[in-house]
Amino acid sequence: MKRSADVVIIGAGVTGAALAYELARRGIRDVLIFERKFPCSGASGRCGGGIRQQFTTPHNIRLAMEAVNRYETLSEELGVDIEFIQGGYLILAETEEEREAQRKAVALQNELGLPSRLLTPREAKEVLPLLDETTIVSATYCPTDAHANPFRVVEGYLARARERGVVLEKFTEVVDLEVKEGRIVKVRTSRGDVAPGTVVNAAGAWSREIARMAGVELPNQPIRHEIAITEPVEFFMDVMVISIHNGIYFSQTKEGQIIGGIGDPEEKPGYNISSSLGFLRRYARELLRYVPALGQLSVLRQWAGLYDVTPDAQPVLGPTPGLENFIQANGYSGHGFMIAPAVARHLADYIEKGIVSEILEKLSLERFKEEIRGEAFVVG
Repeated sequence: MKRSADVVIIGAGVTGAALAYELARRGIRDVLIFERKFPCSGASGRCGGGIRQQFTTPHNIRLAMEAVNRYETLSEELGVDIEFIQGGYLILAETEEEREAQRKAVALQNELGLPSRLLTPREAKEVLPLLDETTIVSATYCPTDAHANPFRVVEGYLARARERGVVLEKFTEVVDLEVKEGRIVKVRTSRGDVAPGTVVNAAGAWSREIARMAGVELPNQPIRHEIAITEPVEFFMDVMVISIHNGIYFSQTKEGQIIGGIGDPEEKPGYNISSSLGFLRRYARELLRYVPALGQLSVLRQWAGLYDVTPDAQPVLGPTPGLENFIQANGYSGHGFMIAPAVARHLADYIEKGIVSEILEKLSLERFKEEIRGEAFVVG
């Protein structure tokens, strides 16, 4: 194993893979990725693959719009079919309060250039003909939202990065970070020590533990979210559906399977990734309320993953106060796959040129010293 690297990335999920590729294509190729298990073993490989831009905070909207621009050409660029389906997102609301929240969100999104719009129940049914429109009072729709296969995305990023000299060390756990005079001078792993130039904390739900090794406290908490996939049926929906009323989401894969999940507001923080019957009952009940025609489908598999959740449901990005070579890339709160290509560009700009973009400034760890406005549309 190498004993030094210009950039050490902790975590081989979509953020670590995208950043490694972005750095390598710019000529920064002395990059070492440490992954305690294998690529996509964390949240990236356990998510539903949604890519939406319909958020309620300017930073999430801008990052997601940037990311979609990258996703649209990523299959060709990486030489891998990432199974990108740009069928839009249909976001459902069931109360007048939720409809008003949607109206305000659409106004902000349109102001930033996103072509989202508020729909009546009848118009929502035109987007998804099998929808029971009597269950909702309104919906929003953005045709440029999408979904893709997270495994293919990470596979493509890593393959092209490794061709350019990036080294991936699987089954290598970071066990400590040695700090001297405001810098991380050594990354200690289960297979030996490495002297880093820059260290990037892209460890997902384990980012808080990694940061603590360097004496840094992150406000992130790991929260279990469960997901399931059905047998395949004839393709009938390009759109990804979510509800701000109960947090459900679902879409159809290219193979015809229905994949989706729903959050549990009573879920306690922790590293539990077991599956539960309660989730399956809750998910099936809500799914069939919206699309009764799916009632005869068999569930093939269910699993769970961890959201890395911050108090405002926005990521922690960029340099760490007091540690000049420690970069945060975590706290996505369930939105990491959606915005990773854009995050990689901003972080690569900082690593390569020292540029602190407005996004990195607004989403830095320091923001938690002040009152912050949180993201309202968190689902799953």
